[in-house]
Amino acid sequence: MNSMSRLLAGIVLIVPLLTYSQSFTETALLFSRSKPAGSARMMGMGGVQTSLGGDYSSALSNPAGLGMFNRSEFTISPGFYGSNTSSKFFNNTTTDSKTNLHIPGFSLVFQTEKDGRLGFLSGTFAITYNRINNFNENFSYAGNNGSSSIIDYFIEDATGYPDTQFNTNGALHNTVTWLGYQNFLIEEDGNFPGEYYSVVGGFPRQAESVQYRGNQGQWNISYGTNLSDKIFMGAGVGLTALRFSSTKTFRESFENEPLSSILLEEELSIRGSGINATLGLIGRPVDMLQVGISYTTPTLYSVTDVYSAFMGTNWNNYDYFGDGSEILNSVSEQTNEIVSEYSLRTPGRLSVGAAVFIGKNGFVSADLEMVNYSGARYSSGLSGISFDSDNATIGEVYQTTTNVRLGGEFRLDKLRFRAGVSYMPDPFRTIQNNSSQAITSISGGVGYRSQKFYVDFAVAFADGNNTYRPYRVNMPNSPLVTIDKQTSFGMVTLGFPF
Repeated sequence: MNSMSRLLAGIVLIVPLLTYSQSFTETALLFSRSKPAGSARMMGMGGVQTSLGGDYSSALSNPAGLGMFNRSEFTISPGFYGSNTSSKFFNNTTTDSKTNLHIPGFSLVFQTEKDGRLGFLSGTFAITYNRINNFNENFSYAGNNGSSSIIDYFIEDATGYPDTQFNTNGALHNTVTWLGYQNFLIEEDGNFPGEYYSVVGGFPRQAESVQYRGNQGQWNISYGTNLSDKIFMGAGVGLTALRFSSTKTFRESFENEPLSSILLEEELSIRGSGINATLGLIGRPVDMLQVGISYTTPTLYSVTDVYSAFMGTNWNNYDYFGDGSEILNSVSEQTNEIVSEYSLRTPGRLSVGAAVFIGKNGFVSADLEMVNYSGARYSSGLSGISFDSDNATIGEVYQTTTNVRLGGEFRLDKLRFRAGVSYMPDPFRTIQNNSSQAITSISGGVGYRSQKFYVDFAVAFADGNNTYRPYRVNMPNSPLVTIDKQTSFGMVTLGFPF
């Protein structure tokens, strides 16, 4: 455990003690890397929308596009999300899946005609909701680890400090290492203070199941204007809600050891609310071409975490001290529920796009979105709490990337046919664990338009890789899980002009 974690653990319930396999650095990326969002129309085209308009998605991506509405409307967009993972651990592969139904989009759009003075033809006010991240995922793994045990992590974490660090006011109290100590997995060497050992010496079979739940959703209050059908401008405020939870169940089992098994259960719940602003501009220099640019400021979050952990061990009627004073069979311990509050700033986004119209037959469009993931920052208003180490790590490991989206629409009378692709490059400066975390997706959709009603349907399929370490040790072979993840997303947008 680094010096930052020791400081946090020693202060009463102020800053979160995340799980031993999770860090502030990883969580910053999780909440910063939002996916394309919007209506089924836009999702069917790969999420392109910076230079397009007349769709409620513009309130989120580029509010200038609201100026292209020629009537008011109400929309609702039910959808489904599926995640399939294939996890490889010491040459063993495990597959898992998770699906859920939700409503990723909703809007109320009010368009008003103007008198045309100074070219001001119309204005549009919109209240919209979009789900910008879906965290629902299951994965698990199992295999024989011939290199290390989680006990090795406990030993390394405790080394260098006397066992008073496990007392109520000690730096490691209420941590997973404290749970290991309470379960007799590690002990201070009486001849060498600050040195630790374990009576368990073998290599285990390890298994873990992980469940992630939650989402990020954003309400936008936006306004767009139409100036002479050539220039469209808009601005809006975004109110973001963050909900994330993880449930982890980690097990180790041993043969021919005084210890039979270890069970570690962890619960983490993160809740947050944030605010940002978006400015946008779209120009139509000629009828066949539209170009757009938008900027979304960093989102400022106020976050609350709740963390707890339980550990149970099964021993083989083991005489721990060798004098009959402590015979171990079933041992267990539970941390307190740790509540903490802090602030997180996720990076802003700059998007540019262009659309080329092919008469009334449709169009093709492309977007470039620049995001500086190294700009995420944590902070706390409490004296004595510093996130300098975590923020420095974020700046070192992440980079600025340019997300690319390309899509188009073909029109046939009242029918619309759409397709698109998108690519999100690896946010890390260097490849992590020989696995790029780039995400590629393809999408398609169809739609039907009439004067009083329209319906759009879209599906999107994404593929990406990830890695996961249940714990880290200084020895060369910390256990590594490689995860191949495929997601499927479908939604229907029902629109009712009025």
